[in-house]
Amino acid sequence: MNEERKYVVIKKLVETNGNKKRASIELNCTVRHINRLIVGYKRDGKAFFIHKNRGSKPSHAFSNDLKHTIVDLYLTKYWGTNFTHYSELLAKHENIIVSPSAITVILAEKFILSPKANRSTKKKFKEKLELLKKDASKKETTKIENQIIDIEDAHPRRPRCAYFGEMVQMDASLHLWFGYEKTQLHIAIDDCTGSVLAAHFDTQETLKGYYNILYQILNNHGIPYMFFTDRRTVFEYKQKKSPKTEEDTFTQFSYACNQLGVEIKTSSIPESKGRVERLFQTLQSRLPIELRLAGVTTIEEANEFLNHYIKEFNSMFALPIDYTDSVFEKQPEKEKINLTLSIITIRKIDKGHSIRFNKKYYRHVNSNGYPVYYAKGTSCTVIQAFDGQLFSCVGESIYSLEEIPEQELESKNLDFAKTEVKPKARYVPPMSHPWKQQSFERFLKKQKHRTDKVAS
Repeated sequence: MNEERKYVVIKKLVETNGNKKRASIELNCTVRHINRLIVGYKRDGKAFFIHKNRGSKPSHAFSNDLKHTIVDLYLTKYWGTNFTHYSELLAKHENIIVSPSAITVILAEKFILSPKANRSTKKKFKEKLELLKKDASKKETTKIENQIIDIEDAHPRRPRCAYFGEMVQMDASLHLWFGYEKTQLHIAIDDCTGSVLAAHFDTQETLKGYYNILYQILNNHGIPYMFFTDRRTVFEYKQKKSPKTEEDTFTQFSYACNQLGVEIKTSSIPESKGRVERLFQTLQSRLPIELRLAGVTTIEEANEFLNHYIKEFNSMFALPIDYTDSVFEKQPEKEKINLTLSIITIRKIDKGHSIRFNKKYYRHVNSNGYPVYYAKGTSCTVIQAFDGQLFSCVGESIYSLEEIPEQELESKNLDFAKTEVKPKARYVPPMSHPWKQQSFERFLKKQKHRTDKVAS
């Protein structure tokens, strides 16, 4: 535009023999420079006003091949990374040094946005695409519409489930709920009514916290049809290398749900379980104040506080529960719940006819209270019940475990002799219980991530 303006002013000045001073004011330059422009116009005409760098590429600009490489690598190999991380990956793996701001400009030409782009940036890109759509062909219009959908990052609405207990969404949130240290609040919410079914505070988001949630649901409501959770290792484990069984892997929580007949559905997209995510937004603005006013400072006090707070919260925000439309199955007996929500591990019996568990030694004791001994190397399944009781399953036989103290509490030689007391009969679960060793091993073999061959 400046070049065109200079050309028009100088052309008029030469043709009309106008005032050079006036032209210098109009173009914001000196009279001496006006004389140069007049000489150039008489010599070259309109071509004189075209800037000499027009059409030439700056020496520090990226080549077209490099731009194409950056776009291609992002669409194929590094898709989904934010642009700062992408810049680091290019420098580390591809030996391409590009700043995040340069990447933003290069990818913006292809209408590729960063996953961290804010709402205003998305709005500007959408407006540009809408303008291009007006003059585009039919094939290009379809492509632009797909780009607009990608920019919007749309998640279609899903209606509530039809029945109470049909879907229970579970998650945990790390927040400064009380005191001076952040804790994890585990929550379960019914998708149909929006009722909070269970809540539990713990220091970490682990199997223990979700077992407490499931324990509350089974005791207060019964067995739900489905759990909808995120893809944590508590629920799903995709690693092909076989991990230790006692870790929070797919086999623990899933095995308990398998025995209860509860389906587990997982997703890595937060918007897919938006009801529990929205619940945390509400609780983070309300619950810390309620806990502070109640003087809560420990996890034990916080979990006690949740018992009555959940009832108040549901009365304010949840829909009325129609128990005639409930799909919760009848609550199991407390003894069955205690044994179902167990942590199962595999151990080998040592040469002392005992096993080591949690840095302590234990021996097998039958229902009559007498110890039972097995040969070294015999495999056994250790079951830690929800209330902390320990049992062991060897083959098809079940025993309770008795801790072996490091030092005798009484001396047989120096303390007064006491009348021998017959060992008290111990409770041992019946063999009909589903976590006996053989059925557990059959369940492990069915796990896809344990049976798939490692890709060569």
